[in-house]
Amino acid sequence: MTDIEFQPGQTETTQARVQSTRRITPESTDEVRQIVLRVDEPAFYFPEGQNIGVLVPGPHAFGNKLHHRYYTIANALAREDGVELELLVRRCFYVDEVSGERYPGVASNFLCDAGIGDPVMLTGPYRSPFRIPADPTSNLLMLGTGTGIAPFRAFLRRIYQEGRDWRGSVRLYYGARSGTELLYMNDQNADLSQYFDHGTFQAIQALQAGLLGDAADALGKGIEANAREIWALLQDPKTHVYLAGMRKIAERLDQTMAEAAGSMERWHQTRQALIEDRRWSELTYV
Repeated sequence: MTDIEFQPGQTETTQARVQSTRRITPESTDEVRQIVLRVDEPAFYFPEGQNIGVLVPGPHAFGNKLHHRYYTIANALAREDGVELELLVRRCFYVDEVSGERYPGVASNFLCDAGIGDPVMLTGPYRSPFRIPADPTSNLLMLGTGTGIAPFRAFLRRIYQEGRDWRGSVRLYYGARSGTELLYMNDQNADLSQYFDHGTFQAIQALQAGLLGDAADALGKGIEANAREIWALLQDPKTHVYLAGMRKIAERLDQTMAEAAGSMERWHQTRQALIEDRRWSELTYV
């Protein structure tokens, strides 16, 4: 997600507390935690897939009193006396390009280190580019890496667990460096498997072979292996496309779909038509 400068007094804040926190990746991989925040305000509005801001108290670098970062709501549940928001948080570190020193990401480490009952100040929720179409015959084409799976998991829960008779094709393409990094689809956390019995849903998992490459490279190979089906789905005027995760996946999609379309020009025309028709949504990071 994105770091932004927070202006006190310009954005409404909401007090939350950590309800639960657990690591959902093995010790041998990068740490990703499933964190549930509780807000004791039943009127707090929280559509799944939207973003909230997390404020980390300082002082911080450059004299900032607060550090502000967006996270996507992976799941949300309304209670009679409050609201529970679920976040997927990867513990991040950054390397200074000049000194070579390694520094912890402010917001991710703050959340990953937080214990049950600890306070967390929120802003938002904010509107997200990801929205579920009202028409249940729409096709959903979702492509993501890492914690980018959060809004897609929320989508699946919404369309399959809230009694909606979803009849369009739902395809989830997800890339990771190894099977243990397939969040919600590995042996430890396989809750996406509950949707496999829906005839409209299919999850395509792509893993990176060997030590080189990353999750985006893995997803790129998955896209290439299924290019015909993806291209055919894109020809349907009821198809909506969602990209989440590393920005490289958009580049790999461009390359593969240009080959499937026969030319980059034809692919650009197809993608532009999707954008103009509001059937293309993208939330990526470098």
